[in-house]
Amino acid sequence: MESIFFVHITDIHLSKPGKQPLFGLTMSDKLHSIFAEIGKLETKPAFVVISGDLTHDGDLEDYRFLRSFLQAEERAFGVPIHVALGNHDTREPFREGYLEEAPSDASYYYSFMNDGLRVVVLNTQVPGSHDGRLDPEQLRWLKQLLAEPAPIGTILVHHHPVVGTPTAMMDSHLLQNPQDLAAAIEGSDVIGLLSGHIHFHNIGLLNGVLCASADGSAFGLDPMAEGLMRMVERSGYNYVLVKNGQMIVQPMTMPGDQRVLVEYDLKKLQAAHS
Repeated sequence: MESIFFVHITDIHLSKPGKQPLFGLTMSDKLHSIFAEIGKLETKPAFVVISGDLTHDGDLEDYRFLRSFLQAEERAFGVPIHVALGNHDTREPFREGYLEEAPSDASYYYSFMNDGLRVVVLNTQVPGSHDGRLDPEQLRWLKQLLAEPAPIGTILVHHHPVVGTPTAMMDSHLLQNPQDLAAAIEGSDVIGLLSGHIHFHNIGLLNGVLCASADGSAFGLDPMAEGLMRMVERSGYNYVLVKNGQMIVQPMTMPGDQRVLVEYDLKKLQAAHS
């Protein structure tokens, strides 16, 4: 059985040119640098998947810029780029600006096949919130889809992770109904789950299935900062290999100075608003 190699990127937070850059950083340049690194590989990935927070503000013009940016990377790179939505994304502008469809608040989820590997892209957004949840309609669709196995297995891609983190604060950012997801994939050919949202590499299991989050393309978070949201000048991504019926993940970090961009003390913020 042949192996399949692909790249998982997350939390790119792009904005159209001319906007005030988040933390003074041009996120499209950071993402382009990741593509440039991937382009140096001797082994070309089969595809790239981006697991949400495609834009920072979710504006129509941001999605139009995202579309042109990723199309240019696809042409230069020669492989398809697939995307999921995150909590910073908005459905109507995404459908109009990126998909060039009529604006709609319909949830965006789908699946595709690549040489016998099935990739299922889910939408864990809760509109108007940073929380993550899989709705009953999506879970029913997923269970029906998985009723027929794929030749070499299935990988799920979604924004909010399911694996516990080093701190209680970051645990509050996880998918709110992981037990429903676990029930939907039980007994299926799912070999792995890929996610983002928390902006650091984090690997664990959901009922024996490997789950891997990736560092953000835009910036990183300090995984050990208890009570603080400490944003760090750091970018990362995952190499993913499907081999012998397993998902194998190599977390990658881009060169950078690792400086602290900003710190939010959540207790002080809560006290100020109480």
